[in-house]
Amino acid sequence: MAKVTILGATGNVGLFAAHTISEIPYVSDMLLVGRPGREDFLAGCCRDLSDSFAARGTDVRLSYSTSLADARDSDIIVCTAGVPRKPGQDRNDLVFENAKIVAETARTIGQVSPDAILFVITNPVDVTTAVALKYSGLEPRQVFGLGTHLDSMRLKSLIAHYFRVHVSEVHTRIIGEHGKSMVPLWSATTIGGIRIQNLPTFSGLPTQEMIETVRTSGEAIIRDKGATVYGPGEAIATLVRTILGNENRILTVSSYIKSEIHGIGDVCIGVPARINREGVFPVAIRLEDDEIAGFSRSVAKIQKITAKVMERLEKTQ
Repeated sequence: MAKVTILGATGNVGLFAAHTISEIPYVSDMLLVGRPGREDFLAGCCRDLSDSFAARGTDVRLSYSTSLADARDSDIIVCTAGVPRKPGQDRNDLVFENAKIVAETARTIGQVSPDAILFVITNPVDVTTAVALKYSGLEPRQVFGLGTHLDSMRLKSLIAHYFRVHVSEVHTRIIGEHGKSMVPLWSATTIGGIRIQNLPTFSGLPTQEMIETVRTSGEAIIRDKGATVYGPGEAIATLVRTILGNENRILTVSSYIKSEIHGIGDVCIGVPARINREGVFPVAIRLEDDEIAGFSRSVAKIQKITAKVMERLEKTQ
């Protein structure tokens, strides 16, 4: 049984993630952590969630705190803390403000819970994952971000709808930045185990339109309803379940790569990774030439932004 701590639990994503994670049978304890001054809100969240547990028949010990020190002995720490994206903002508009929050948080986590797996949600997630890895002092396998997992699921849904098949029949993934330079792997996309290029109707698939829909999905949801909540919340729970269940699934998350993909690396970015109780392990893959070019551009973009952020952070320490 495991203890899961959620940082930024008073936010929309953190609170819904708490609800979805509570359904995982491996979770025995859950700690909600918020900012000082939010004690009453946290207490209310705990009471409300506890009522839902009672109605559902879930036996999870729930507590709250405004001190990161209480995250000690956590198995997984989910970091949703940060400034949320507003309508019209790019994820990278949040970069330095959220990087400062994650750096301070990660440093404390490395001290109080050095054996935990740190799961970063805070945007821009590829950069904040790199910040969390550096400032926590944890091993690369222990630190990862949501990355392009949700983007991959969004593409999966669009493909399933187009071909009128159950979503479970579609396997696809997007790598690279969780943002504008993301790269779809059509070469690794299958429907019912059949490569998508081998299906005659693939020639009519609106691939560019689909990828643009995925790229702008978060922005569209924020514009229409103020925040993305349910998609990220369920995606977070899927990854927590994969870890605690020691499932060894290969999912696409933001992880540190050295040179596993065509010699490209030294960055935290969305890549396929084998995920289990020990953490996250990037998988070496071979890509088509156009996918290599796209991934190289995405890596170069994230490396540049990450380097600038790290330089600014060092000046503030």
